[in-house]
Amino acid sequence: MDLALLRTFVTVHRAGSFTRAAALLGLSQPAVTSQIRTLERQLGRPLFLRRARGVTPTTVGDELAHRAAPHLDALVDIVEAGLDEESGVRTLHLAGPPEFTSMRALPALTPLVAQGLALRSSFLANSEEALEGLAAGHHDLAITTARPRGGLLTSTTLCDEEHVLVAAPRWAGRLGPGALRHKGPVILEQLPVVEVHESLPLVARYWAAVFDSRPAASAAAIAPDLRGVLECAAAGAGLAVLPRYLCAAALERGEVVALLDPPVPPLRTYFLVARTGTLGLPHIARAHEWLVRAAVDW
Repeated sequence: MDLALLRTFVTVHRAGSFTRAAALLGLSQPAVTSQIRTLERQLGRPLFLRRARGVTPTTVGDELAHRAAPHLDALVDIVEAGLDEESGVRTLHLAGPPEFTSMRALPALTPLVAQGLALRSSFLANSEEALEGLAAGHHDLAITTARPRGGLLTSTTLCDEEHVLVAAPRWAGRLGPGALRHKGPVILEQLPVVEVHESLPLVARYWAAVFDSRPAASAAAIAPDLRGVLECAAAGAGLAVLPRYLCAAALERGEVVALLDPPVPPLRTYFLVARTGTLGLPHIARAHEWLVRAAVDW
């Protein structure tokens, strides 16, 4: 059986779509469709059921994926190990959100770099994109805010991230003591908002959790990196919802203040994800262990 057909099959199985698989493989969609049909003819059984949005594997497809994927991953690892041997080091490819990866994960893995691990990181704010890249073999580990489904990826809960509603002190002064507690979400009509996207993902999640309502404002400033959002908020551009770890130092220095201290603060959970079976590889297992251990203090 042609290994290229199996590789295409496993990629389609992991991606759940001929279109996404084609993008991951660098092939055209008709080429991917043709390869899957060839494999189905060779096996004499259908491997996928075509749906309006992507494909669903048949029981035969699931069985083949679970049997073939670990071996294909092992072959990829052999090739990558050969490349590593030429340079004398093993390389770990890590994907995750830019802020969390920069401020949490990469510093935690620095001691392993001193011990001979080469580290390569990809900043991907979109969890779906990170999981697709991981499934396709582009990354060894991925940090996401979504838990993967199915048996081809395995996840470990890493930590919970507390979100804080902050603004520059002058905005808090204008509101007056306890104003937000009494007025609730109406405050959005008084203060401009700084966010990472026009859809206000962080503010919307905060308002839903704390006020059980939706925000009724548009963003005054958009910065696609949370560190930019913090700088804008500290400069007085408006209120922002930020992870506590990211704004803790600014809060301590008084550059921003917390506008509200809810009894149950909104949380977002991070997961550390690997392809099933790859934690048997020493360099991936060690990086995984170091991140899980470091997350106890996060």
